[in-house]
Amino acid sequence: YLQLPADLTKMHLTDSPHPQVMHVPSSQSGCSIASDSGSSSLSDIYQATESEMGDVDLTGLPEAPVDSEDEEEEEDEDIDRTSDPLLGRDVVRECLEKEPADKTDDDIEQLLEFMHQLPAFANMTMSVRRELCSVMIFEVVEQAGAIILEDGQELDSWYVILNGTVEISYPDGKSESLCMGNSFGITPSLDKQYMNGVVRTKVDDCQFVCIAQQDYWRILNHVEKNTHKVEEEGEIVMVKEHRELDRSGTRKGHIVIKATPERLIMHLIEEHSIVDPTYIEDFLLTYRTFLTSPLEVGNKLLEWFTVDSLRDKVTRVVLLWVNNHFNDFEGDPAMTRFLEEFEKNLEDTKMKGHLRLLNIACAAKAKWRQITLQKPSRDSPLFFSLLGGSDKGFGIFVETVETGSKAAEAGLKRGDQV
Repeated sequence: YLQLPADLTKMHLTDSPHPQVMHVPSSQSGCSIASDSGSSSLSDIYQATESEMGDVDLTGLPEAPVDSEDEEEEEDEDIDRTSDPLLGRDVVRECLEKEPADKTDDDIEQLLEFMHQLPAFANMTMSVRRELCSVMIFEVVEQAGAIILEDGQELDSWYVILNGTVEISYPDGKSESLCMGNSFGITPSLDKQYMNGVVRTKVDDCQFVCIAQQDYWRILNHVEKNTHKVEEEGEIVMVKEHRELDRSGTRKGHIVIKATPERLIMHLIEEHSIVDPTYIEDFLLTYRTFLTSPLEVGNKLLEWFTVDSLRDKVTRVVLLWVNNHFNDFEGDPAMTRFLEEFEKNLEDTKMKGHLRLLNIACAAKAKWRQITLQKPSRDSPLFFSLLGGSDKGFGIFVETVETGSKAAEAGLKRGDQV
């Protein structure tokens, strides 16, 4: 815990974080509160105490020596980070050069990690990508200007460029250049297809992955069997995809890939598949992209808390929320009130263990800040009440703050520790 200066009489009160100290007239009295639940730091208090001492001459003080060992370690880390992509590509190439039957689960995971960055695979589900990675074949064309496909040639594969550039020259004289991540060749159909134009390499060392027509059609045509659609009142509100994380079949289940905002919120308290164990964390990280206010989630959680069977699940969501995204609460008065109401619900239902976890999470994420509250006279009300002290055996905390009062406007909150 940070200690306040021993001589508090030397502290000036400030109404802004500006370094300039403001002297409060004798006709006014003030209350300076250093809280541990804000977004500012304690530096404002130190500014006030140091200003009383006057300008401090720092000349002549020794400069802190630079730790050369730390610098060398950082340089080593930079070198490691720089070489990682090259190392990754070498590992991917080793996986690609194996025959499809020889690829292990680890090989397919390596390929998945690499392939999901390429535009050709962008709109495919994970299970489709996984299947394609298990059957793809690696090909290299060493020389620039080599013809890969002739005009009118029967197609039998789908190609994705991993390195280099190819040019497609069409019969009408137009041409098109394709680079890393682009694809050409067949469409997912068993019908006979023929190349329209000539495909040739533009640079040396062009690398491709090829997927045979039969495999390409089979995998893309059977996407429907890997998805489960949830309908409500005749409309699809959620789409789940079946995934298997290994070939043993022990780690398999459904993962949500599409849903309406309302259905995504509801899924917070539903059973999550073994293949989607971090749904709550993912939701709390991304909900800002499809919800206008966090209260849409907060109000539903308070509503579900009244149901005995959902209480533990709701509490887990709130604890993860507070622990991972505390700014959502301390920066929003409405969300602070939500947290207070949730805390009261935990007290009323005597969930003391969960209440303690909530208090620990809030205390761990809280930050020091300085608040200045000015009154017209010493007899004026403070608009807040305190709890605790040495006679109680714990610190001094703000118990209540009147809504809309000067104390609330100054930023004082219930639970602030003085």
